[in-house]
Parts: sequence; C-alpha cells; structure tokens
Amino acid sequence: MNTSETIEPIRLAPPATQATASVLPNWIKTIARVFMTHVLPPLVIVGLLLVIWELLCSRPGAALPPPSKVLEETWELIVSPFYDNGGNDVGLAWQMLASLKRVAYGYSLAVLAGVGLGVLVGQSTWALRGLDPLFQVLRTVPPLAWLPISLAGFRDGHPSAIFVIFITAIWPIIINTSIGIRNIPDDYRNVAKVIRLNGFEYFGKIMLPAAAPFIFSGLRIGVGLSWLAIVAAEMLIGGVGIGFFIWDAWNSSRISDIILALFCVGIVGFLLDRIVAFIGHLVTRGTSAS
Repeated sequence: MNTSETIEPIRLAPPATQATASVLPNWIKTIARVFMTHVLPPLVIVGLLLVIWELLCSRPGAALPPPSKVLEETWELIVSPFYDNGGNDVGLAWQMLASLKRVAYGYSLAVLAGVGLGVLVGQSTWALRGLDPLFQVLRTVPPLAWLPISLAGFRDGHPSAIFVIFITAIWPIIINTSIGIRNIPDDYRNVAKVIRLNGFEYFGKIMLPAAAPFIFSGLRIGVGLSWLAIVAAEMLIGGVGIGFFIWDAWNSSRISDIILALFCVGIVGFLLDRIVAFIGHLVTRGTSAS
C-alpha cells in the first residue's frame, strides 16, 4: 500500500429530520416560529372557551345560545355584510362604517386639539396651573353624561355623537402630551438654544420627536375610548351604527345578532389600537410602547 495515500473518514448521513430542517428556507422557519409563539396560544385558548361555551349553553333552559346556534342564526349577516334594504335595514359592514366615520371625525378633532393643548400646558407653567385643574375635573365626567348637553346644543344626533367622541378622547391626549413635553431633556433645550432654532424649528425638530412616545401612548388610549364612546352613544341617538344595531337587536330579542356584533366591535377596536401603535412605532422608531 502506498504510504502517501490518505484514508478518508467514513461520513454518516444526517438524520432525516435534521436534513429536512436544513433544507427549509429561513422564511418558513420564521413563519413557523411566529405561529408557534404568537398565533397558536390564543387559538388554543379561544378553542377551549368555545368548547366550554358550547357545553354550558347547549343544556335545556340555557339563557344564551351556544356558538353553533349563533353561527346558524347570524349566517346571513356574515355572508351578506353589505346588503342595503333602505333606512336602518343595512348590513353589518355599513353599520360598522357609519360608526367608524363618526369616530374618524371626532378622534381627528381630539388629536388636533389635544396635542395643541398638551404642548401649551407642557411648555407654559402659567397654563399648567390654570388649565390642569380644569382638565382633571372634566376628564372624570362619563362620556354619556355629555350626550344630553350635546343634543341640546347641536339639536342633531350626528354632531352630538362626534362631540361625545371628541370630549372622551381628548383628555388622555392632553395629559400624555403635556407629560412628554415636560420630560424633554434639558440637553435638547440647550442644543436648540446653541444652534438658535426658531419656534417652528424647535417644535418640529426637538419638541415633537422627543415627546412622540408619550403622545402616541395618549393617542392609543384615546382611540380606544373613542370606540367605546360611539357604541354607547349610538344606542341612544339611533340611526345607522353598530351601537344602534346592538340596541335594536336587544329590543327584538335577537341575542345571536348581539353576540356577533360584540365580536365585530372587539375586532375593530383591536385593529384601531394596532394601527395607531404601528404608526407610533414608525414615527418614534420603535421607542413607543407596542
């Protein structure tokens, strides 16, 4: 045998599972990891709750319908959300869109006024001493307590609902914005003085970026309160809207319709919060709470 020749080691084939895992692309591994950590746990919990609900409400004399009956009785609403028979007899999607339209108007006004007043209170000690006690008193008034005053003032249900949304959402925006402005580090203020920024430049380059995490925390609280307020207000003012839909279903003893509407309200509220949180994450570059 030639001594210059080398003996090659025998390589064992990797196990089948390891070989398959190494072949999988990284994006599939990422999706699987996200599914296992974020999607699977809530699916399991929701499934268990549905099973318990089905078992408890399938007994004779149960006050609430089981999930199977809810799905059966609301199937037409689910598959035809955009039907329009005129008047208040419209699909669930149109009811949601009508409520979201009111929320968009009221919440937008609350954002503009709330951020402006928050900046004023945060910057001016005189404004803080004069306005903060008033804000602390008014913010404790329940949203529906404003509805009779707004109806008396506007004499119409649509602007009254928008006002209720506005007056409900504005307080957390004012408070969080003012806290963010007051917590701007002194180093930032000193740099602005050194480079001689004018008022508009200081507002856009120093004040808003530094206070943005606090501002978006207030915006997230405000959008949640807006959605709560409009559902409650629409039960009283009537017309097209998810709140009136729930109240009308109660008067007609359509419990399954109420359960479906509550599920839709929760999903929409969650999406609104996620949208504001996503915008805040982009604006603050990940420094706001998500």
